[in-house]
Amino acid sequence: MKKSPQTENDLLYESLLQLKSVEECRRFLQDLCTVSELKAMEQRIEVAMYLREGMIYQDILKKTGASSATISRVNRCLQYGAEGYQAILPRLDAFWEKEKSKLP
Repeated sequence: MKKSPQTENDLLYESLLQLKSVEECRRFLQDLCTVSELKAMEQRIEVAMYLREGMIYQDILKKTGASSATISRVNRCLQYGAEGYQAILPRLDAFWEKEKSKLP
């Protein structure tokens, strides 16, 4: 996967860095994104965590409802992407363990 060129306008990224809590972030993203966009991003993070744990596609599909195309895309990003997932996923490990127990 190609790495994205740096955008000339970092206003979005700077905005995210200014958020002070999960609730503030949630409200900002709800204003910024459609419900579908938010659901897709939430699903991709969840898929990435399961892939990182070594779960197979079929089990991820059952747990998340993500399509095989989405799972494949996330996997490609994990392998060949801009290393954004590699930066954030380890930081989410403790939170993920708590959240995972709440999921069906």
